[in-house]
Amino acid sequence: MENDKIVVGLDIGTTKICAIVGRKNEFGKLEVLGMGKADSDGVIRGIVTNIDKTVNAIEKAIREAEEQSGIEINVVNVGIAGQHIKSSIHHGSITRSTKDDEITIEDINRLNSDMYRIVIPPGSEIIHVMPQDYTVDYEDGIKDPVGMSGVKLEADFHIITAQTNAINNINKCVRRAGLEIENLILEPLASSLAVLSEEEKEAGICLVDIGGGTTDIAIFHDNIIRHTAVIPFGGNIITSDIKQGCQVMQHQAELLKTKFGRAIAEDASPNEIVSIPGIRNRPPKEISVKNLAHIIEARMEEIIELIHTEIVTSGYENRLAGGIVITGGGSQLINLKQLVEYMTGMDARIGYPNEHLGKSKTESVKSPMYATSVGLVLSGFRAIDERENRYKEVTARGKQHDNKKVRPSGSDFFSKILNKTKGLLIDDFDTRSDY
Repeated sequence: MENDKIVVGLDIGTTKICAIVGRKNEFGKLEVLGMGKADSDGVIRGIVTNIDKTVNAIEKAIREAEEQSGIEINVVNVGIAGQHIKSSIHHGSITRSTKDDEITIEDINRLNSDMYRIVIPPGSEIIHVMPQDYTVDYEDGIKDPVGMSGVKLEADFHIITAQTNAINNINKCVRRAGLEIENLILEPLASSLAVLSEEEKEAGICLVDIGGGTTDIAIFHDNIIRHTAVIPFGGNIITSDIKQGCQVMQHQAELLKTKFGRAIAEDASPNEIVSIPGIRNRPPKEISVKNLAHIIEARMEEIIELIHTEIVTSGYENRLAGGIVITGGGSQLINLKQLVEYMTGMDARIGYPNEHLGKSKTESVKSPMYATSVGLVLSGFRAIDERENRYKEVTARGKQHDNKKVRPSGSDFFSKILNKTKGLLIDDFDTRSDY
């Protein structure tokens, strides 16, 4: 049953490592059974730089999630991000033996599999192959060609690659923590599942996930991802600016940012002063909230300019009717929405991962900082649904074929292929563990 399945998302971020255990309730909403988090000291800008520290943080987060949910965790869906992530568009095609038979799922899978063999820079691996529009016998703009007749099947693919070393280090950390990776998912894709609606993806929208070390961008149009990018700046660089500009400790700078920070200096009161305890019997340091806002605004303007540049580069600047959705921990700055709208001229909103959430044991999971973690759980359920749908489609096609009276010569050949495909999908469905 749907609500018997348990999925775990593991977000290995720059500032925190978070594990969320979830299941679908009877209404199809995600019910969070447990959440665990730990400070991430071994990750810089999305890349693991210290294996032992990262393993310890993963173990702590998993242990906390297990205690809260009462469920033993063995398999996780893990997010990947970082400046090493690259995306590109490639064209692929296959020629079928006959145009009389319908295009099948096997043809689609063969075309998709071919894209994993394209030449990519050394030291990189393909992590996602996402088909865009299909073309059948030079008829383009086709969303789903299954069931059509045709000889030449083509498609444009959005290919996302990551550094092999970065992938290996994530795998190593997760394995050393006693876990197995079910799926490795690009973090902005996971976040999009948590905070974007299907209508927004159809109309055209830019998702901006401001994390601790990086800002991830994903642009959707016609319900298809069109562009992805990673900007090597996030919330941590703002904290560093405050530390240097106000001459305070790192943890004090972080508290100043989260409690008193604003993205627009003009709205800050010039008379509001924050007193910071001095070091070793030294007098307290007084910080002007307006000066603090000036430091934050300068850096945020730089980040927003880079975001806008990526939107223009994608070629979809004038086709994003949904505007911009900002999520992640860095989206919680006061006045950030207004600054983004002013600088880009586009509508903006803050993305909260509560649309798909049902009753949960902790309300904090509805914060934008947990959008990626919630999205990783949702992506796990989507993968399960896709496997079940493939199995049902192959089974249904097999029954339809058995009931048809066709000439033996063609029928035998097609039946062998269909049964083989069905067997592979059944084996894949049965052997993969969902929790």
